[in-house]
Amino acid sequence: MSGHSKWATTKHKKAAIDAKRGKLFAKLIKNIEVAARTGGADPAGNPTLFDAIQKAKKTSVPNDNIERAVKRGGGQEAGGADYQTLMYEGYAPGGVAVLVECLTDNKNRAVSEVRVAFSRNGGNMADSGSVSYMFHRKGVVTLPQGEHTEDELLEVVLDAGAEEISDEGETFEIISEASDVVAVRTALQDAGIDYDSAEAQFVPTMRTAVDLEGAQKVFRLIDALEDSDDVQNVYTNIEIPEDVAAQLEAED
Repeated sequence: MSGHSKWATTKHKKAAIDAKRGKLFAKLIKNIEVAARTGGADPAGNPTLFDAIQKAKKTSVPNDNIERAVKRGGGQEAGGADYQTLMYEGYAPGGVAVLVECLTDNKNRAVSEVRVAFSRNGGNMADSGSVSYMFHRKGVVTLPQGEHTEDELLEVVLDAGAEEISDEGETFEIISEASDVVAVRTALQDAGIDYDSAEAQFVPTMRTAVDLEGAQKVFRLIDALEDSDDVQNVYTNIEIPEDVAAQLEAED
């Protein structure tokens, strides 16, 4: 995994998040509601809910909003929607593979908005299976760099199932099987090490390199997709070489 690829994508996404904080809050709340409905409203017995709540708190979602989402999902408060998870596949300009994860109560609206985002930004949707084979579902625990070295972290999480630690510039990402993500973040908690998020993600097994213009086009497509309320996550296999990463940094 290229640190520069993730660094540039993360840098871009931070700016997008700041501009769309309301939309981000709504998506995090939706995750909490679905997790509570699926696995129960007690975070102690529902690791998915626990991690969804932790991520929301790290992003400064108000506690009242979190508590109401848990109650809606657990059936203690009216107003919950019947969400379903949908995956769409496609290609960004330059042949970059894209996976789009939606959480929606209206399938027709979701697929329409995803299709429009692709078509208006130089990409195209693809048949199911044509892109997903380039990704594996993995557990990803993200934590800030500074307090602990990569070797120190590896010593803590190796026995919990961690496969590798990826240096992403400002953060470390601890990669494991998706089924081991709870064990990995629990090992960090037991060691008193703070982390930003712990969740299952789609991690690319192969990457597609882009130049500056290609990177900008991919980011525009990501922005358009994430502008949809139904889109929860966008995963790509973009590879950003060091010189392109430097150009992106110089633009900001």
